[in-house]
Amino acid sequence: MSRIVRFAASGGPEVLAFEDVVVPDAGPGEVRIQVKAIGINRAEAMFREDAYIESPNLPAQLGYEAAGVIDSIGEGVTGFELGDVVSTIPAFSMNQYGMYGEVVLAPIHAVVKHPPSLSHEEAASVWMMFVTAYGALIESAKLTPQDVVLIPAASSSVGLAAIQIANLVGATPVALTRTRAKRQQLLEAGAKHVIVTGEEDLVAEVLKITDGNGARVIFDPVGGASFPKLMEVLAVEGIILLYGALDDGATSIPVLDFLAKRQTIKAHNIWQTSGDPTRLKESVRYIVQGFASGALKPVIDRIFTFDEIVEVHRYLEANGQFGKVVVTV
Repeated sequence: MSRIVRFAASGGPEVLAFEDVVVPDAGPGEVRIQVKAIGINRAEAMFREDAYIESPNLPAQLGYEAAGVIDSIGEGVTGFELGDVVSTIPAFSMNQYGMYGEVVLAPIHAVVKHPPSLSHEEAASVWMMFVTAYGALIESAKLTPQDVVLIPAASSSVGLAAIQIANLVGATPVALTRTRAKRQQLLEAGAKHVIVTGEEDLVAEVLKITDGNGARVIFDPVGGASFPKLMEVLAVEGIILLYGALDDGATSIPVLDFLAKRQTIKAHNIWQTSGDPTRLKESVRYIVQGFASGALKPVIDRIFTFDEIVEVHRYLEANGQFGKVVVTV
C-alpha cells in the first residue's frame, strides 16, 4: 500500500486529499520508485485549478518531480537496477503519471540516475528549473558572453536557474523583482544587476545597463501588463521567451515597434527539451556537468513533510518563496 495525493474536483489547495492505493509492479517501459522527496512546481497548482496547458482527468494525481529508490523494473527497461537512486524529469502528462506519493510509477524516459553531489531533496528540486532555463537560454536564445538577459520573477526556481546558466555562459543576468525585499538575495544568487520594478524605472535602468542598446534576451514567466515595457527594452532583433502567465490579464504587443526592431516572441515550455530524447540527454549532460563543477546548484527555499501537502500548496501560492519548495516523504 502507498499513500498518494489525488483531487476529485478542481479548486484550491483544500481539494488535495490522501488516498491509500496498491501501486502495481512496474509495467513495460516503467520503473517503480520508493519516493524520498518531491519537488513542488507552480504547474501542479495550475493543474489542480484546471488552469494549466492540459485539463485534469478527474479524479487526478499530480506531481512531476520525485527522487527515490527503484524497487521494481518493467519489461524492456535497460540501464537501471533494483536499488538505483533516481529522480524524475517532467517529460510526461500528469494525466498518466503523478509523483505525489510514497511509491510511484514513472516512465523510464523521464528517469535519470541520481547526480552524486545531490541529496534526495536537491535531486527532486532541479529538473524543472534547470531544464526549462537550459532549453530557453542555451537551445533557443543561444546565449553568448556578450548578451544581457533580463529575468522577470527572478526569485522563482526557474529564474534562479536562469541566473546560474547565464553566469556559466559568461552573459550578464539582470534580475527583475517587484520589491526590495529579495534584492540582496538575488545579488548573492549571482545576478549582476537587480532592478526593483516597483520602485525603479525599468526602461531607464535597462538602457543604462546596456549602453542604450536594450537586452538581446528576455526570459519572462509573467506576460500581462508589464509586457509592453519588456518589449520596449528588448534590443533590435532581440528575443523574448515567454514561459508563463503569472499575470493572467491581457498581454499586448506594441506592434509597430515590434516590426521596426524585428523582434522575436517565442513561446517556451520544458517539453521543447524534455519531449525530445536527444535534446533531453544533452540537457541532462550539461546540467550534471554544471553540478559537478559547482557552477550550477539547487536553491531550496523550504522543506515540508508529505503530511503537509495542502499547506505546501498554500505556501506556494503566497508567492513568498526564494527558490524551490520541496517535500520529504
